[in-house]
Amino acid sequence: MKGLSQEAKRELQLKINSLKEDMKILRKERHNPFVRDGKVDMDAYLEFVTEFNEFINHAPKPFKKIIDHDMRL
Repeated sequence: MKGLSQEAKRELQLKINSLKEDMKILRKERHNPFVRDGKVDMDAYLEFVTEFNEFINHAPKPFKKIIDHDMRL
């Protein structure tokens, strides 16, 4: 903030603080369409992903069976 007058610095700081408060309100009011009753609704998520892939013409990958006998995480 070099080269700004004290009044300009004060005005800029007020606008920054106002923007921070607005962002807090937006975060608090944010809606997640995949959460219902506090839990993730997997059916809604899968439906969205399926329809989105169809919308962008993304072909699903063919299923490959996992053949590893000793799977550890």
